[in-house]
Amino acid sequence: MTVTALHPASPAVSPSAESEAPRPTIVYSPAPAGAAADLPRVFQVIHSVMKDVMPIGKNQENKQQNYSFRGVDDAMSAMAGPMRAHGCFIAPEVVEHHQRPRGDKGTHTNIRMLYRIFGPAGDCIAVTLPGEAMDQADKSTNKAMSAALKYMLFQVFMIPVDSRSVDDSDRDSPPAEHRAERQHNQQRRRQQQRHPQGQQRHQGEQQPRRSNRAEPGPWEQQEAPQQGENLSAQARNCLARAQAATSPEEFARIREHAVESGATAEFLARLDRIDAEKRRAAQQQPRRQQAPAGPVPHSVSDAVAAEGAIGGAPADDGYRAEPDAAERAAVEAENLLRVAASKANLPTLDRDFEMAFGLPIAQARADQLDLFRKRIEAAGGAL
Repeated sequence: MTVTALHPASPAVSPSAESEAPRPTIVYSPAPAGAAADLPRVFQVIHSVMKDVMPIGKNQENKQQNYSFRGVDDAMSAMAGPMRAHGCFIAPEVVEHHQRPRGDKGTHTNIRMLYRIFGPAGDCIAVTLPGEAMDQADKSTNKAMSAALKYMLFQVFMIPVDSRSVDDSDRDSPPAEHRAERQHNQQRRRQQQRHPQGQQRHQGEQQPRRSNRAEPGPWEQQEAPQQGENLSAQARNCLARAQAATSPEEFARIREHAVESGATAEFLARLDRIDAEKRRAAQQQPRRQQAPAGPVPHSVSDAVAAEGAIGGAPADDGYRAEPDAAERAAVEAENLLRVAASKANLPTLDRDFEMAFGLPIAQARADQLDLFRKRIEAAGGAL
């Protein structure tokens, strides 16, 4: 065996500092030369989007593995409006892509995604996230990209689960308000399964449905706030759930929960007005096509008078389960109207419509909704 002695003056080889430095995962690129100084930078834009984005509940359900989750479509729907409003967009890039077979037909994919988040000034933040997925066909890369995008949106913009921002994992059991909300969502799903022909009407519930689990954004207000009004997120959530209630029993549970939560007498009276209006609207439904456009009453006495005017019509509890043809047409027209208002960036749609026709969108006929949509499209949102 030969032993070679090191020269005593030879310095020990130390590892390069560059090789030990971790690869950065977030990089900021400033705005290009000539960008307007008054344009907000991407940091301000992200902060503004975070203030406007509504929370996303875990309303999707994986029945095979028995867990609830938030999907990428939920994240994109919640982010689309605030990002458009503040001039923010995202440019994705796949920087690493690895695949290996899994079983006979499966493919396991690992990717690393680079997302550049741009502001209106042209500066951007580059964020790197991994993505992983498996599929029995050719969709494993798509799934991995969706997973990376979903968690990038959740983590960068800090999208909470609901308007109370309480994590169930911090507790031994979910709080009472979470259990009530979960029961409400389960009941709604059962009703949709029992009445599949009513799905079209419940699609118009997609706007309120997001409000059921979240604080509505400025483009998704159920009603114009009263002057000087400053409701909490929980109060707005309660009002949205009351507006979307599909039965008297469901409304009674919402009101009972508000009482248990310490709601004021004024707030409970507001809930009661919603209940009275829903009942009155249902009583007027059989003669809706003949009813002239104009202001509708807003008192319980008016609701009683409307009930007496029905004559021999069968009693209606005010919460119709299955819409007729006219109602389906109104639902479709309302969906088109809200899409047009969203494209025109018109956050005051409900208030403007009620000022123009004297009744809420929920009580309008299809021809009235179509007429107002055409006005928006012709004016480009400048009503």
